[in-house]
Amino acid sequence: MACSKPKSRAVLYMRLSHDDNSQSESESIQNQRKLLRDYAQRNGFSVVREYIDDGWSGTRFDRPQFLAMLRDMRDDRFDVILVKDLSRLGRDYIQTGSYLELIFPEHGVRLISVSDGIDTAKADIDLAPFRNMINEMYARDTSRKITSALRAKMKEGQYIGNFAPYGYAKDPNDKNHLIPDDHAAAIVRQIFCWAAAGERPAVIARRLNECGEPSPAVYRCNIYTALDIDRYSKHKAWTSVGISRILCDKVYLGCVVQGKTHKPSLKIRKTKELPEEEWIVVPDRHEPLISWETFETVQHQRAARRCDRKGAFENLFSGLAFCADCGKAMSTVGTRRKGSVANLACGAYKLHGKSACTNHFIAYEELYDCVLGAVRQYVCLTERECDEIFDRLNRRLQLDMRSKETHRERERLTRELENTRRIMNQLYHDHAAGRLNDDTFYQLLETNNTHAAQQEAALRALPNEEKDAGLQALQARLRNLIRRYANIEELNTTLLFELIERIEVGQGKTVKTEQGKQKQQTVKIFFRFLPEPHIAEWIT
Repeated sequence: MACSKPKSRAVLYMRLSHDDNSQSESESIQNQRKLLRDYAQRNGFSVVREYIDDGWSGTRFDRPQFLAMLRDMRDDRFDVILVKDLSRLGRDYIQTGSYLELIFPEHGVRLISVSDGIDTAKADIDLAPFRNMINEMYARDTSRKITSALRAKMKEGQYIGNFAPYGYAKDPNDKNHLIPDDHAAAIVRQIFCWAAAGERPAVIARRLNECGEPSPAVYRCNIYTALDIDRYSKHKAWTSVGISRILCDKVYLGCVVQGKTHKPSLKIRKTKELPEEEWIVVPDRHEPLISWETFETVQHQRAARRCDRKGAFENLFSGLAFCADCGKAMSTVGTRRKGSVANLACGAYKLHGKSACTNHFIAYEELYDCVLGAVRQYVCLTERECDEIFDRLNRRLQLDMRSKETHRERERLTRELENTRRIMNQLYHDHAAGRLNDDTFYQLLETNNTHAAQQEAALRALPNEEKDAGLQALQARLRNLIRRYANIEELNTTLLFELIERIEVGQGKTVKTEQGKQKQQTVKIFFRFLPEPHIAEWIT
């Protein structure tokens, strides 16, 4: 009596991503299982195991159960893989094709895609590459839609992160809105308070660790108990780097700051850091934890990088003095001048020589005397002189007719762009609901994409509007500064950063005078309360 042929050992591979789940119930794991088991029974396959990746994108091939299936394949534990369709296997046509044509055949494994009618045991599987390409195009289209929707939310100021930044919590009534977390918010305020007083990030981190305050990572894991701190973060204690990140984050000013990274392709997991000017920053979206004055003070304190060693030279102009030509910071260099502690020279020249810039050097004492003289001039203003300054400032801040036209044009273009985006959003909904066929959808989408690009380009081309800086508040601040520093005798870091925004040092040149050849140099001092820079012609 002849022996019956043993049944082929088959495994079922099922995958469901969140996008699939939201679109069709037919893609559910239960329906995939029923379809595949019915097929196995009809065709005499013995199902030995199931592999299920629930919630995993088809563009990724590091799915846990997919990798487990590959390990079992290498151990020769099955002969056939059954999938509902090729998109369940993957949506990257290159990698999916590699498994179909190289890896599975190499291990003697047959793949059957039930809905597509594809069986790698049969010679004619020419349609498989085209189906893989269509699956990847679907993934790319889905990725573009999701990215577009997320960027639209970012531009509206909706917070889309998985977790709220330290100091905040997600509003229980609106997951895209932040509200202060009382405990963490108090720690953030204390951090900024210490930093404004001159404490370095390393010192602040040490103080918080000594008092047993949990770091942001630990604090988050304490709130979300499903997170494992050992896997979530390498650093369980406060660090100077973590403190520095908090001190430069505008989220604590009430801004939503997003879009800091970009993924070049849906196939690449690593993200690319974007320059700050490309970030999406939307102000006044939630309650600020600190004031703008405190934030600016902290930034200047951090930029100063003062030396803590006793008796060491302290460059008061670090973070304030810049080359007038290339814009690089002025850096301390040695000097042969008797009685002088240092010269300040263009940082680009110091690093790269004449190929980058010229030296722009100025003796530290000369710049000190120049700035001290200018400060004394402006903190000794009379009430009448103050009023004259504010009149000039007010005229500069007033929008002229051209600026008003620019403002109206900006508002018009913004309205049109918002309307175009609403139309595009509706197109996606109509297409998904079957109210638009593919040809009409892609034609209208391309037209509106073109309109949106033109409107965005027109907005970028408009000149920046000058905004009212709060004249009354500025007046009160200047008068307060005059009262505070009326008898100023020497400069210090706090005074400089409170009064001055920037100092620009020009290239010196030799001029003939009655006293002989002398060096002439222009120094521009940009005071925070003046409409124009103070220009000093320095001759030595």
